[in-house]
Amino acid sequence: MIDINSVLGRLGITGNSQGVSTGLNSWVGSGAELTITSPVDGDQIGQVLQGDQNDYETIVRAAQGAFTEWRMWPAPKRGEVVRQMGMALREAKDDLGALVSYEMGKSLQEGLGEVQEMIDICDFAVGLSRQLYGLSLHSERPMHRMTEQWHPLGVVGIISAFNFPVAVWSWNSMIAWICGDTCIWKPSEKTPFTAIACQNIIQKVLKENDVPEGVSCLIVGDRTIGETMANDRRLPLISATGSTRMGKSVGAAVGARLGKSILELGGNNAIIVTPEADFKVAIPGIVFGAVGTAGQRCTSTRRVIIHESIYEDLKKSLVKAYGQIKIGTPLSAANHMGPLIDKDAVGMYSDAIKRAQSEGGKLLVGGEVLTGSDYESGCYVQPAIIEAHADMSVTHHETFAPILYIMKYSALEEAIAMQNAVPQGLSSAIFTLNMREAELFLSQAGSDCGIANVNIGTSGAEIGGAFGGEKETGGGRESGSDAWKAYMRRQTCTSNYSTVLPLAQGIKFDL
Repeated sequence: MIDINSVLGRLGITGNSQGVSTGLNSWVGSGAELTITSPVDGDQIGQVLQGDQNDYETIVRAAQGAFTEWRMWPAPKRGEVVRQMGMALREAKDDLGALVSYEMGKSLQEGLGEVQEMIDICDFAVGLSRQLYGLSLHSERPMHRMTEQWHPLGVVGIISAFNFPVAVWSWNSMIAWICGDTCIWKPSEKTPFTAIACQNIIQKVLKENDVPEGVSCLIVGDRTIGETMANDRRLPLISATGSTRMGKSVGAAVGARLGKSILELGGNNAIIVTPEADFKVAIPGIVFGAVGTAGQRCTSTRRVIIHESIYEDLKKSLVKAYGQIKIGTPLSAANHMGPLIDKDAVGMYSDAIKRAQSEGGKLLVGGEVLTGSDYESGCYVQPAIIEAHADMSVTHHETFAPILYIMKYSALEEAIAMQNAVPQGLSSAIFTLNMREAELFLSQAGSDCGIANVNIGTSGAEIGGAFGGEKETGGGRESGSDAWKAYMRRQTCTSNYSTVLPLAQGIKFDL
């Protein structure tokens, strides 16, 4: 078993860790003390001093000051700093992955996978630092050159959630840094120690490269700090991950000041299984999507829409598979599923099951809160499968827990309509070996989600593609593809190298 105290020590977390950092300075914190307990065993990890408004002002000023210098570094040189961060994360992967698992509750394999995501995005950002391309455009005026270029925005505010306590920060920060921005990170107050560990890991890299203080800032705080960030005109971009309710608040605040936002919000993801699906592929895809991270991914599978001709067979197979899921400490490789993040999440899990049953849903398996010496934190539950129908209101809401609703369809068009009939639009999938079914699902008449997969589940996106969704998922895009453009401002430039001044659209203005 992993010695978590040794892990904390190697990550530079001993005793009381402070909660505010400008990247190079000693840790500070003037707010209330926050005690963090692990959902794995209920033991205390430690205390964190939260930042208050004065602390916030300190780091904003530091980030603003650093931006004026950092933006002038050549992008490949900024990329070299990020490359070294990736190497530092490689060295700390085992310890940081274990801390992610212990503080958040996801399996150790998923914790290590999250750190690997951070390493991968560092590699992606390094290459991107030499590809922040513009365009050359043809002018209608003779002897004029038109170009389009991109400049950094300034200070980027990052508000991350507990379920991916480090990866989502890296998606934003690594890209923002190679673009020339500075970053202020407010992690979830449920998982601050993983954030502090990340700041500790990269501090050495920042110092060795004489990076200006304030390029990487961290503040642990409650929702008032997040609200302050959303309303702060000095932060031109806010990237926020969390619930739809939170996202609507952040989006309204940022929009009111005409700022920019990247919102990664709720998901209510569905998998369609057709008669031509390969069960050997579909079943593990469904089960991992539903119980991975104890159903606490924004891409977790919430609904499975099954053709009526295979419904009973697939239902039996899923119930059998759920009977093989091992639940326990996520630090043991023998277990498939760890705990929910806290007892409030357990309460929401139980309430959703009761609501589903009151609406006519049939509980097929699971649904219990686990007790006993192996589950002393009170955060362990049995993953549930509920037989449902599309008109049940509970199936239109996201419950951050391992609850899977299964329902029937008769025609593929009906299944697609059922999938799309929820307010969220993050991830979706279809299992079929029929090319026509797959192509219809991917067409403009198919999935309305930001992510659409064929013969893989709804979770487990790669960093190379832009990540995000539509509708109440927020519409933002992070990570790969051309998501970098969100962290920069576009500028159209025209140069006149003639001896006259012709005007566009043929306008005459003679003096």
